[in-house]
Amino acid sequence: MLSAKDFFDLKDWAHGRLFNEDEPVWHAFTRLKSYMSQALKPNSQEVGSLRPVFQQTTVLYRGNILTSGFELRPGDVTKGKFQVIHAGEALEGATVFYAGACLMDDDIFVGPGSVVEPGALIKGPTIIGSHCEIRQGAYLRGHCLVGNRCVLGHTTEMKHSAMLDDAKAGHFAYIGDSILGNRTNLGAGTKLANLKITGTPVGIRINNEIYDTGLRKLGAIIGDDSETGCNSVTNPGTLLGRRCLVLPTLSVGSGYYPDESVIR
Repeated sequence: MLSAKDFFDLKDWAHGRLFNEDEPVWHAFTRLKSYMSQALKPNSQEVGSLRPVFQQTTVLYRGNILTSGFELRPGDVTKGKFQVIHAGEALEGATVFYAGACLMDDDIFVGPGSVVEPGALIKGPTIIGSHCEIRQGAYLRGHCLVGNRCVLGHTTEMKHSAMLDDAKAGHFAYIGDSILGNRTNLGAGTKLANLKITGTPVGIRINNEIYDTGLRKLGAIIGDDSETGCNSVTNPGTLLGRRCLVLPTLSVGSGYYPDESVIR
């Protein structure tokens, strides 16, 4: 049976306890909510008086809130090149909420060095790691577990899903009931469909055998270092191994694709 170790290197991911290596990898979805209720240590309360929609750009640094007297020097957030300068010094690990960003409730953690741009909307429970870039118009609908150095881009929607470290969905993506492995990249317009139109639970074909997941909603599980081309769609119950490539505009049938598959 395919477990998490067949898709991901978990030694550096802070939330490896989401998975049980003795179970099929999709069982993680049955425990995502309970795991997050235990792991979430919100910091959105620290800026509670300024929410839900920030009226001015706000910096959270070591428990202190700054709304003026700082300079922002934009750069690649995931590479630590976005700088907040205050009193002539760079505030390493400062978290930035631009004016117009929206944190809907108290069950949200945004890690050090991360940036939430104007128009991004985040609902809890959500955990966002360090040095992540949540771009303008991104929509996180809750039960979102985001690792370090991740990108959720313009008009990208995420719900009940996980992103391991360095995963990126930069443009116009839908991530529903899905898991993106380390260093995965979704090309612009990628949609990870999670609901069968027949109204039946999602089954997965593995080595010519159909496994009933028992899940009404299951998107894609994408292994480390895999990529999808622009405007591709994965059907419910798609499992991509490590280092897979999906060419642009394809509709990928459900089932398991082994490591280094090229789906044309």
